[in-house]
Amino acid sequence: MGKILVCLKRAVDYNVRIRVKPDGSGVITDGVKMSVNPFDEIALEEALRIREKGETDEVVVVSIGTDACQQQLRTGLAMGADRAIQVRTEHSLEPLDVARILVRIVETEKPDLILLGKQAIDGDNNQTGQMLAALWGRPQATFVSELKLSGTTATAVREVDAGLETIEFDLPAVITSDLRLNEPRYVKMPDIMKAKRKPLATTDLEELDITPETRIKVVKTDSPPARQKGKMVADAAELVAELKQRDLA
Repeated sequence: MGKILVCLKRAVDYNVRIRVKPDGSGVITDGVKMSVNPFDEIALEEALRIREKGETDEVVVVSIGTDACQQQLRTGLAMGADRAIQVRTEHSLEPLDVARILVRIVETEKPDLILLGKQAIDGDNNQTGQMLAALWGRPQATFVSELKLSGTTATAVREVDAGLETIEFDLPAVITSDLRLNEPRYVKMPDIMKAKRKPLATTDLEELDITPETRIKVVKTDSPPARQKGKMVADAAELVAELKQRDLA
């Protein structure tokens, strides 16, 4: 297999406590730590493990956004990716437009496999991978927790509502990673320094002849309701009485 393309999204770090803007128009991102979307990081780790097995020659990471996303691309390079591609834009993109952009990258790069997270932890849309596969006209395996390659075919274990589902499909294909696929490696300082010398190509969105569209409007963003204070009970009888009073039993 010649090449794996891995999609990385810049997102608020999962350790950060999200705060909603006073006007409810979104969440506060100014001065907030940003990182690679965790599910995308898992996807990259899987691509690197495939390369280490000798089953692919190159791992390329791609991200779409402002120059700030170069930080996440450099993280991907530090993890072990061979080179990076940035599609530069100031637009806030919806999943369909992201998929359309990635198809243009695919037309140029011609990867044998595309890996990305099942969803981003900011929008939780879980749509980009499926849309990309549809536009590309290739098979897809979503929510993958185990992946094995064999020549021009792949076998994936998917996490579904009823349990686990094992499917086989032809390559090229799109894979979206689940949480249990692997545990990403820790990036060491020497790797970060080496990443600065790896190639990072940039292209403007306008060069791809794609005009983003706004199909969804965020009306309001609310913080989760505050948790109610717990109540101590003396025995099981008092617990049952309290549950009945709250219409929970």
